[in-house]
Amino acid sequence: MSIPQLTTLLPNDLLARLERLRVNPRKRKTNRTQGEHLSGKGGTSIEFSDYRDYVAGDDLRYVDWNVFSRLNQPYLKLYAHEEEMQVPILLDASNSMKFEGKFDLAQQIAAAFGMAGLTSVEKVSCYSCSQKGKAPEIFPGTRGRSAVRRYMEFLEGLEPGGDFAIDAAIEDVLQRRRGRGVVVVISDFLTFGDVGRAFNLLHGSGLEIFAIQILSPSEINPEYAGDFRFVDSESGGTLDISSVGELLGLYQSHRLALEAHLAAECQKRDGRFLSLASDRPIKSVVFDDLVRQGWLK
Repeated sequence: MSIPQLTTLLPNDLLARLERLRVNPRKRKTNRTQGEHLSGKGGTSIEFSDYRDYVAGDDLRYVDWNVFSRLNQPYLKLYAHEEEMQVPILLDASNSMKFEGKFDLAQQIAAAFGMAGLTSVEKVSCYSCSQKGKAPEIFPGTRGRSAVRRYMEFLEGLEPGGDFAIDAAIEDVLQRRRGRGVVVVISDFLTFGDVGRAFNLLHGSGLEIFAIQILSPSEINPEYAGDFRFVDSESGGTLDISSVGELLGLYQSHRLALEAHLAAECQKRDGRFLSLASDRPIKSVVFDDLVRQGWLK
């Protein structure tokens, strides 16, 4: 008999593998001065928090041998330490993310980070920013595997649409939260705003930046010819172009320059940057990019 899917966003086999992974910052940014951050390593605090599957290399002192004797499978006991690492996830839900499945992949990536964080007892929150002047849709900071289903249902219910530029969205979210850790920003970053200022604010608030750019295949490699009218999906502005083919080289130069700028802005703040096509399978993104490059371990 087949097991029902927990969520439409990720297959069960991928969820099981994510349960064994952890969000892996370059620096441990946590919220108090003693102890480790909340993690899957076990700990010395007396406050038991959760279980997760044993992974090779884990400290055997924290295996629950009573559970092992009953189930013949090792489980690690997780504890709430005096410190905690927060993992806020910021989703760009503006109109431009509707294009060619960009928001679909953004939801899947947010689900992957959320699964890894919640099952490692990190404090995961999510902010979906769509309309300027409207409060984001918020999944409040929560930890533990008991919150996984609620988190997935929150992501499944999100719809993109609005004119909230990502730089302004970052500033708005920072006014609504406090705490150090890792921030995952998922966007196409197609904004006229100052992303450098927004990244400064994230870094200054004690958050290590994981920035993921999602572009559609047509945005990465447009193939057009003749005359066109371009319409900005968020502002409604139009631009008439004759002989668009002559501009494709210029467009590619600007696109690659934006990618290099975003990577440099993250690197200057000890963060990470990744640019993806929206047609990438989520399993490939998780294991060929996030795990291989050390975002998850």
